[in-house]
Amino acid sequence: MEIKIVKTDHPAQKPDAATLGFGKIFTDHMFVMEYSHEQGWHDARIVPFGNISLHPASTVLHYGSEIFEGLKAYRRADGKVQLFRPMENIRRMNNSAERLCLPQINEEDGMQILDTFVSLEQDWVPAAEGTSLYLRPFLFGNDETLGVHAVHNAVFMLIASPVGSYYKEGINPVKIMIEDEDVRAVRGGTGYAKCGGNYAASNRAGQRAEEKGYSQVLWLDGVERKYIEEVGAMNVMFKIDGEIVTPKLTGSILPGITRKSCIEVLKEEGYTVHERLLSLEELEKALRDGKLEEAWGCGTAAVVSPIGELRYRDEVFTINNGEIGEVTQHLYDTLTGVQWGKIADTRGWIHPIG
Repeated sequence: MEIKIVKTDHPAQKPDAATLGFGKIFTDHMFVMEYSHEQGWHDARIVPFGNISLHPASTVLHYGSEIFEGLKAYRRADGKVQLFRPMENIRRMNNSAERLCLPQINEEDGMQILDTFVSLEQDWVPAAEGTSLYLRPFLFGNDETLGVHAVHNAVFMLIASPVGSYYKEGINPVKIMIEDEDVRAVRGGTGYAKCGGNYAASNRAGQRAEEKGYSQVLWLDGVERKYIEEVGAMNVMFKIDGEIVTPKLTGSILPGITRKSCIEVLKEEGYTVHERLLSLEELEKALRDGKLEEAWGCGTAAVVSPIGELRYRDEVFTINNGEIGEVTQHLYDTLTGVQWGKIADTRGWIHPIG
């Protein structure tokens, strides 16, 4: 693939790492390419970061034909930059594209785009502890008609943002409210795809939780409202009576890359890991019997986020005395150690830039 590069004439000043939030500051450039049914993907280019122009009838504005991904570039202590399992993101993006009838991207082209873009923007990868460059590829339908049909024209873009911790609590345990009214997704729907509609549908419950002092919600399934699914925008795991339990991928749960990595690490180290249906009733019983030892969310943005408190209706449960658990801490240290190059990569997860 030929990628045209037009560099900005007005590079921005790099931010102080102490001021980094999540997704508020953007790098100097963005990647763009178009798709048409006749030409396929074409006009790949990296251009100065800026606003885009869309036809008022653009498909994405009316029917939500949009998907996205999230991954990070990390700066090692020796100054080099690396990505963590980027091919998994490319493949998941293509799975999402297939579900929403959007055009897929050749895997090799996807890696070339990431390599070229991150190489150009690598000065934006921060070096401070716990920081990284968050990469946001996204793809949307751009037919200029109000008819409802499979997409014939699309746009793929990639932007980047230097970030710090996703949650203000950092690696400290968060408070989570169990949601039993709204649902995030249903089997047969788009739950396994990383598309904007899933996240928009979660905002109302998230806002209600925040108003009550909770960081996010624990989702139940959309059919029976009895099985645990995700926590906020992350996968969720529990240590119950010495064994690890995580909801199985039924089609309504996003197949997280961090989730997959956690499972692989845990199995390698001899833990029993169950990917199965986990009911709220079973979780409540484990809490009351003192067998729920740890709980944590896992995802690209926060890596691993311990859960210190669960609220269901008017009842509040404390997990592990509100402290981060041994397994949770170990997973965080292991994954971030590999991501930032502090621990040797023995699994082929790291993709170096340059």
